[in-house]
Amino acid sequence: MQLRRVVVTGLGAVTPLGNTVSEYWDGLIRGVSGANLITRFDASKFKTRFACELKGLNIEDFIERKEMRKMDPYTHYAVIVAQQAIQDAGLLESGSLNKDRVGVIWGSGIGGLYTFQEECVNFAKGDGTPRFNPFFIPKMIADIASGHISIQYGFRGPNYTTVAACASSTNALIDAFTYIRLGKADVIVSGGSEAAVTEAGVGGFNALKALSENNDNFATASRPFDATRDGFVLGEGGGCIILEELEHAKARGAKIYAEIVGGGMSADAYHITAPHPEGLGATLVMRAALEDAEMKPEDLDYINVHGTSTPLGDVQEAKAIQTVFGEHAYNVNISSTKSMTGHLLGAAGAIEAIATIMAVKNNIVPPTINHATPDENLDAKLNFTFNKAQHREVRAALTNTFGFGGHNTSAIFKKYE
Repeated sequence: MQLRRVVVTGLGAVTPLGNTVSEYWDGLIRGVSGANLITRFDASKFKTRFACELKGLNIEDFIERKEMRKMDPYTHYAVIVAQQAIQDAGLLESGSLNKDRVGVIWGSGIGGLYTFQEECVNFAKGDGTPRFNPFFIPKMIADIASGHISIQYGFRGPNYTTVAACASSTNALIDAFTYIRLGKADVIVSGGSEAAVTEAGVGGFNALKALSENNDNFATASRPFDATRDGFVLGEGGGCIILEELEHAKARGAKIYAEIVGGGMSADAYHITAPHPEGLGATLVMRAALEDAEMKPEDLDYINVHGTSTPLGDVQEAKAIQTVFGEHAYNVNISSTKSMTGHLLGAAGAIEAIATIMAVKNNIVPPTINHATPDENLDAKLNFTFNKAQHREVRAALTNTFGFGGHNTSAIFKKYE
C-alpha cells in the first residue's frame, strides 16, 4: 500500500505567552517567561502560588455567552484554537470540501477539571440534596472538545479524544497523521487543550511533589536542565494543527508550513509517575519515530524535548537522546519551551509541535531559558540552546512528549519539498 504524504496547513494557539500563533512564537524566540502569581483563585495557602496562566483572553470574542456556559474552560480553549487554525488553513473557503472526509482528533490529559471541582464543591456545601448543573457531565468529559469542534463545523470524519496524560495531544497528532496517510480521511483538525490551574490541579500536583515551590523566584522557576530545578510549573491553554493529505492541500492551493513524516509511541512499563532511570521508553519512542519516518539521527537538526524541569526527568531524557543520536547528539540543538510556557499537561504536545513546526519553517531554535547553574549529571557538550534563540538551518525536527503512566510519544516534522 502506498502511504499518502501529510502536511501542516493551519495552526492555532492560546498560550501563557500569547493568544495567537504569532504572539506565542514571538514570545518563544524572545525568551519570555509566562509565569506569574496565580490569579484564578486564592493560592496563599498552597505550597505553590504561581503558574503560567493565560493572559488577556476574552472568551466572548470567540464563543457566544449562551454556548460558553455549556463548556468547561478546556473546551473554550479547544474551540478557540480550532477556529484560528481552520481560518489559517482557509479550510472553509473551499466550496468543494467533503466534510465526510474531515475529522477531529483531540487530546486532553484531564478534561473538565474545573467543572468537576466546582460541581463537587457545590454539592458538598449543600444539604445533601443532589442538585447538579444539567451540563455537568457534558462539560466535564474529556472527549467533548472534539465533539464541539465537529458540531460547529459539520466535520463528520473520525472524531475522538486521546487521553495519555501529558502525551495526549502528541498521541492525537500521530493518530491523525496515521488516519490520513492510510486514506481514512483527507483533513484532520488535531491538537489538545487543558485548563488545570485550579485548586484541585495545583493541590493535587503539590501533593505529588511534582510542582516547583520556588515562590520567591516564580518567573525563573521553570528551569529545565539547571542544577537547581525543583519541579515543573503548571500551565494552561491549547494548540491546534490542521493535518492534510498533500494532494488535497495542493488542489485547493493551501499554504504548507511543514510535512509530518513520522511518529512513535512507547511505554516505560516502569512506574506511574517516575521515568525509567535509563530513559528506556524515551529511547524506544525516538527510535520508533525515526524508523517510521525512514530517517537517520543525522537527518535531524533540532529536538524539542519534554524537558519539564524535574530533577529525574530531564536527566533521563538527555541520556536517551545520547543513546539514540550517538555523536550526532552534539550537533543537534535541544531546547525545552516549557521553560517559557510551563507544562500544559495534555496540551503540551500540541503547542510544542507548533514550536517545532515554526522552528522548521523559520530556521530558528527557541531557547531553554532560566539556566544559570550547570548540572554535573548532564553532558556539558550537549547544546541545550540556553537562554537565547539560535538561528540555524532546521531541515527536520523531533518533538518529545511523555506522560504519567509511562506514556511516550515522538513526532517528526521536516521542510516540505
